[in-house]
Amino acid sequence: MFTGIVQGVTEVAELEQKTNLSTLALNLPEPARQGLQVGASVAINGVCLTVTHWQDERVYFDAMIETLRLTNLGQLQVGSRVNYERAARISDEIGGHLMSGHVIDQVTLTGRQEMDENNLRLEFSVPSTWMKYIFPKGYIGLNGCSLTIAEVGEQSFSVYLIPETRRATTFGEMPEGTPVNLEVDPQTQVTVDTVERVLAQRGLA
Repeated sequence: MFTGIVQGVTEVAELEQKTNLSTLALNLPEPARQGLQVGASVAINGVCLTVTHWQDERVYFDAMIETLRLTNLGQLQVGSRVNYERAARISDEIGGHLMSGHVIDQVTLTGRQEMDENNLRLEFSVPSTWMKYIFPKGYIGLNGCSLTIAEVGEQSFSVYLIPETRRATTFGEMPEGTPVNLEVDPQTQVTVDTVERVLAQRGLA
């Protein structure tokens, strides 16, 4: 599990594309490598990946075909900047909301609006399939970052970023048109799906 509090931004140092598989390497700083073991989980742009090996500061991961198809990891190149977060430990403070690292789809950044010197508003377009899980003041996972939803449209939503979020993630420099990994709040998803199932069983949906 992850907290949705991105620990840093780094660049893709190596990328080897094979048949239905990509191996990527990230240069992680020393604090992010403390206690690292083969098999450990790290969220890269919100996608839970497993450490396969490392050499010095360079840590390697494999991404399978479904991950490459469903997420923006399939569009990475050497030099691409990504958010990262180590898996949470029992003693960690959950400053965001619990996230699984299981991305369900991608959304697209369609608008950037500088509200003032301290607030940046980002708007995203969303496939209609997922809109039922998106509510004002609810949680959303975007490229591994836990954010609070502000406004919700028919097929869009917006979030507001404080300076620290802009500094610590790739959102501060992200241009319009960028695909972003989406993870909806699992509790919201379970609640909505359960209500839909109950209503359908009663012939009310």
